[in-house]
Amino acid sequence: MTSPTAVRRTAGIVGAGTMGAGVAQCLVEAGYRVVVYDPVPGALDDGRSRLAAGLRTRALLRPGPAVESAGIGERMCWTADPEPLADAEFVIECGPERVPVKRDILATLDATCAATTVIASNTSAIPITRIAGWVRNPERVLGMHFMNPAPLKDTVEVIRALHTSDETIDAARELLAAMGKDAVLVADAAGFVSNRVLMLTVNEAAFLVHERTAPAREVDQVFRRCFGHPMGPLETADLIGLDVILDSLDVLYEHYRDPKFRPCPLLAQLVYAGHHGRKSGRGFHTYRAATGRRPG
Repeated sequence: MTSPTAVRRTAGIVGAGTMGAGVAQCLVEAGYRVVVYDPVPGALDDGRSRLAAGLRTRALLRPGPAVESAGIGERMCWTADPEPLADAEFVIECGPERVPVKRDILATLDATCAATTVIASNTSAIPITRIAGWVRNPERVLGMHFMNPAPLKDTVEVIRALHTSDETIDAARELLAAMGKDAVLVADAAGFVSNRVLMLTVNEAAFLVHERTAPAREVDQVFRRCFGHPMGPLETADLIGLDVILDSLDVLYEHYRDPKFRPCPLLAQLVYAGHHGRKSGRGFHTYRAATGRRPG
């Protein structure tokens, strides 16, 4: 990713959570003017803090041309009012993984943005064709599944829905290229490629702990030490957020009606207790702070 010499066009983000702030960082570092919309009280302040922390982390892990803080501040718009999204040519929604919430977001975008604005959903599992049916001109809707942490991941899973046009796919590729990211294009299905496989892996790993086959630390060590994975499945779940994992499994079960997607009771119990992983300080592993340390 290179430091831009001129401000690019306006892009919008819906949701100031972990993914929203991460994708916003990618866009603003690429030179875009970025509008982050989130109506939840306190969310915007949290988003600003996440963005600042993300910029510091990137500077440490990926040294490169400096991005002036003042320039970033001038290109960021944080708002609880959706109206500024009307200026965006491309909007990425990063709302919670729940169908009613996503439907409300798409209704807001349909009412606020131009009919030609490209709308990408960062959903983890909901079929994009279903999401596209909630707006006018569904050909401008696609899936862009960023991985966490978005600023440090070079590849994005791009999902073509039934009506997604070639022009929409081209616009997505252009946006990702400006952020220094590659696109892997897949067809539409619940969970796509990544989460149809990953959610099953995480769920089965959770069942191993639930059934006392092995503690979480040992489960992850098998994958790290035997297979060379950078992180074990339960460490990965903690990084993603156990609440997101549970919501994604619920979506997969709803669409496939296959019992293999039934969430592990231990996973559900941890979420109900507020133990969502790194962001809460505890999940399958315990962390010193919300940003977490590597367990095991």
